[in-house]
Amino acid sequence: MAINLTKGQKIDLRKSTGETLTNFCVGVNWGAIEKKALFGLTKTVQDIDLDLSCILVDDQKNLCDHLYSPLYRVEVLQQFGLPKGKLLTSDGAMKHTGDDLEGDKGGDDGLDNEIITVDLSKVNPAVTQIFFFLNNAGKEDFSQIPYAKIRMYEGTPTRVSSVFADYNVSAESQYIGKSSIIMGKLYKRNGEWKFSAIGDPTDDRFLGQTIHRIVKSYL
Repeated sequence: MAINLTKGQKIDLRKSTGETLTNFCVGVNWGAIEKKALFGLTKTVQDIDLDLSCILVDDQKNLCDHLYSPLYRVEVLQQFGLPKGKLLTSDGAMKHTGDDLEGDKGGDDGLDNEIITVDLSKVNPAVTQIFFFLNNAGKEDFSQIPYAKIRMYEGTPTRVSSVFADYNVSAESQYIGKSSIIMGKLYKRNGEWKFSAIGDPTDDRFLGQTIHRIVKSYL
């Protein structure tokens, strides 16, 4: 049974068998907004562009590495003192599947739209915290986005073997009118990795604002 995460919940990365979860995916799933016209004769589809990202931090509160879309404009990132986006961490432990600009059309296909694969055994030993966050590139309300859900699972970007934990964004009223979510963090304690579901909504319109917020208020 998957763990249904709640805001502020902390969990050990241990499966029901007692084994430690070290290789897994962190994914976000969502649908495009489909609207039927009068009498159901025609249908309009509105693309939804959510961006899954993460930053890696050491015990001195320094940013060690990052994963976010290379499509972000370099000149805007530079205003926040941030480097160009990339899809693979320097240690090769984490990989992003790339930017989905649309969302599922025609219903949920059962797969996540943006995914970060994680191999904790390869993470740079200097890293002690990994923050995951979600930004909405459009103007839509999170409550309008169909079946938006965050989950951790074993498998690959194209195959879900076993869901370890999930968090249903679309079911939470606190995200109405919000444009980003600080989802949660992996953190190392006494040599073991754990996960904390933060689930804090923000009004940030750009990824750089969210990263600055994390550095200022969550480290």
